[in-house]
Amino acid sequence: MRRIGLYAAILVFLGALGVSWLTNGTGVVQNDISRNIYIPKELTMPLQVKAAYNGQDIFFRYRWPAKQPSIYHDMMKFEGGKWVRYGASVAGPQPQGIYEDRVTMLVDDGSVPEFARYGGYITVGDRMRFFTNEAKADEVRAHPYLGQKQKQAEVGKHLPATRRDINDWRSIVPEEELAALRRGGYFLDLWHWRAHRGNPVGASDDQFVFDARYGDAGKGAFTDNWDAAKKQPRVMFDPQKTNQRALKWDDLIQHKLGFDDLYYLSEDRAVPFDAAYAWKDGDTIPRRLLRTAENSRADITVVGKARWSDGYWEVTLKRAMDTGKPMDDKIMVDKRVYNIAFSVHRDALGSRWHNVSLPVTLGLGREAELVAARFDGSEPGWNQPWHAVTLFYPGQVNWAQLNSSKHAGAENIRKGVPVKYRHTEAQLAHYGVEAEFADAIRRQWLLTLLAGVLLIAGFGFALNPLLVERKQGA
Repeated sequence: MRRIGLYAAILVFLGALGVSWLTNGTGVVQNDISRNIYIPKELTMPLQVKAAYNGQDIFFRYRWPAKQPSIYHDMMKFEGGKWVRYGASVAGPQPQGIYEDRVTMLVDDGSVPEFARYGGYITVGDRMRFFTNEAKADEVRAHPYLGQKQKQAEVGKHLPATRRDINDWRSIVPEEELAALRRGGYFLDLWHWRAHRGNPVGASDDQFVFDARYGDAGKGAFTDNWDAAKKQPRVMFDPQKTNQRALKWDDLIQHKLGFDDLYYLSEDRAVPFDAAYAWKDGDTIPRRLLRTAENSRADITVVGKARWSDGYWEVTLKRAMDTGKPMDDKIMVDKRVYNIAFSVHRDALGSRWHNVSLPVTLGLGREAELVAARFDGSEPGWNQPWHAVTLFYPGQVNWAQLNSSKHAGAENIRKGVPVKYRHTEAQLAHYGVEAEFADAIRRQWLLTLLAGVLLIAGFGFALNPLLVERKQGA
């Protein structure tokens, strides 16, 4: 009987050991595109920045590493008798590598005080686009203000005071309050450079973040080249000017087209689409048509040629310090200090799969982390050293979560303690990954704990009969 108990104890011990072995190291941090989960291989990256001004214009120069330039974006390929879209924003990297590189900069003049302490985290609200629990397009379109009035189809970046409840993206404050906030300067200026949808025509998009992300007043540097009713492009390449009507799909996939080649479609080289032409499989037409930007949205321009060389992008942008449009832009004034934050998209990643920075102070003739050099003339000499910034992957961390009981540091946010005083960029990147897998990590921890308890119990059951037998034998 004693031996039966011994054998049973040994079986319990071996079973517990097997459970522990099978669960150990299996991991829960795994990509799941169906749930909008993709973890980049590199969680941090460097960005170098310079700034300069002459009293009339302000310039920013950005430099960051990229394995190769991603300058293609959103293409339509003729395939099986119909036009098929490739290059839309997806979870993780675009499979064919058709997604443009980007650099963005948020700017504030102190009108959004939380931004100076927490940076872009304050713009990430409830059920954001491409989060695992993202709000569905139909929900957003049905919203009386965001959908029906502002024509939004997704929950994008927005500021906390535009919602009655930061836990509910739907809870827009009354429109008269929104108007007062905007007049008071409660918005973030957004400089948005894109390698395809603007760079070839020397333009950088001028936008802002308020109750959603918007373009400034006027016309942007790109528009859609798609006729939804006819399910075909609106325009094609002008064969008289370009000797072709379309690109070749294989040239895009093999990255044969560079900066000096024809890889984008602009108004000056386009003609109405010819549906009667004998299109062949592999013919490809850009779904974005580049054009001349106008009014406030055209305020930011590219200086020189933004190019990738020897593993690095280098981009220089310029804007009037005072655009005369204080409802769209943060007006730059000498001897003032501003707060800025950066993000970079690379490696054919779009949407929320960017690397972001913590806020940085910018001084115009004032002491700050990044001091803009004053110069005379039309363009700066760029003799000052680079300012180094570490960017990190933010994951699915949102402002509501950071202010909730789930976040151990919520009390510090209520006290106004800046995030940089408590966390490094590397820590924030790992916290971002953990946030995406919080439930799975908790389940794995409980399973490992159970296996450990069973292992200890099994070892005890197995050892006890042996000790009893040895004692009786003695």
